[in-house]
Amino acid sequence: MTTEESSSDDDRSSSTPPADGGGTDGLDAKEAVNGTSSSRSKADAHVADATEAVGLDPSAPKRSRLLRYTYWAVWFVVLPIVLACIMVWTLTPPSGAEVNGVLGWIQSVVRAQPVPVGIVLFTAFEIALWGARHQLPLARHAHAPLRGDVPQHLRGVFERARSLLDEAEMILGKHGKAVVRDLSGKEREQVRGDLEALREQMERVPFDQEAFMTALTRADGEVDVRLGRWRKSEVREYVEAILMAVAVAFALRAFVIEAFKIPSGSMIPTLMVGDHIFVNKFSYGPAIPYTNARVWTTMPPHRADVMVFAFPEHPEQDFIKRVIALPGDKLEAKNGHPIINGWEVPSCRVGSWSYSDYDSPITRHEGDLYVEYLGDESYLTFYDHASGAFPEYQGPFFAKAGEVWVMGDNRNNSHDSRMWFGGQGGGVPFANIRGRALFVWLSVSDNGIDWSREFAPVMGRPRVPPAAHALEPQLEQCLKNRPAVTNPPQG
Repeated sequence: MTTEESSSDDDRSSSTPPADGGGTDGLDAKEAVNGTSSSRSKADAHVADATEAVGLDPSAPKRSRLLRYTYWAVWFVVLPIVLACIMVWTLTPPSGAEVNGVLGWIQSVVRAQPVPVGIVLFTAFEIALWGARHQLPLARHAHAPLRGDVPQHLRGVFERARSLLDEAEMILGKHGKAVVRDLSGKEREQVRGDLEALREQMERVPFDQEAFMTALTRADGEVDVRLGRWRKSEVREYVEAILMAVAVAFALRAFVIEAFKIPSGSMIPTLMVGDHIFVNKFSYGPAIPYTNARVWTTMPPHRADVMVFAFPEHPEQDFIKRVIALPGDKLEAKNGHPIINGWEVPSCRVGSWSYSDYDSPITRHEGDLYVEYLGDESYLTFYDHASGAFPEYQGPFFAKAGEVWVMGDNRNNSHDSRMWFGGQGGGVPFANIRGRALFVWLSVSDNGIDWSREFAPVMGRPRVPPAAHALEPQLEQCLKNRPAVTNPPQG
């Protein structure tokens, strides 16, 4: 989103008779489970014996813990995140560009919901990498060792055979009564026979590739035909994983954290055009979907909070501003500097600065940077010399109960509480608040990605704007000389 400005089938009773009256000629569910478990234990011993028979040390591939951690971190954390970010960045259209057609629709979705889209892409890349996990570099350090005489190109297939045996055991255990009820004794015997044949080929010394593949094909087909109604297809598992990722993404977006993009300069120098920020939706109590209510109503905003909210005049638009006045306060402004209950918010001039905005009538903005001190926060504000949109004095305005009044940090270039409702001014009802801004996670302008803005906090210690490093000493001096009183008197 962008800111405008910113069965009990678990019962395993062996007394249930087969539906076909087969009595003892079929595979009883409990016997199937116990038999499978028993043969599984024997299989482990046989594999060990077979390994010794071909002269292989069971602990032969030595696995490094560091390389194992590196494998998981690189292939299943770092790479999917990087690829997802690249895709989101590639599919995000430039600011102001028109989007048309199917590609345009995709770009508009990515631009409006970058975090949910990123989570879905991350999941898709995870699935793709998982399918090739045995072929990835360092894989032998991360996965349990298989038989040493299994060819490299069959290692994934061999593991799939293991999974098939585990899956069949799980189905027979979880759906044992249904299996006995729905399958004849002959069918259950056929399933068991093909599974045992596969297990024998997996233990055979020397390893016979052709016989193994034949046994796997037969067992897989038999499980699919006889037990398929209780089996999840690979496609279904992938679809469920993606749907779960989508559900988690939207749940996070609705209740915990949401991403917004800053399209205008109303919060310069704190937020620049093209900044993508995360907003904490728990800060003021999580909202109840499709209502204007919150779970907790005792968490109102504080002065100097930077928050995202639904614009009171057009609630379909999201704005981002800084909280200045709380309920009961009288707010005035003199040359853009706020006065709360007759007390002027203290500030310290940092120096002259300018920036360019080619989307506004005035492309070059020159003015003064100030540090403003309000409550526990210190933040930068900008006063544009060229803009004459505001009168010298504004107010008085009075904040009603259940609302706060906000101002942009770009004081002479911000459509905020001072100008709403035809110039009469207005506050932001608590019900309109989306959440409090956290940090910049991506900053993209027409000139590309601004890496200096990565993870820049929206609140906390102020940072000088890009290309204004020369003002750092003055900023440090202003922060060092923070006044003793930074809270206004009660309204």
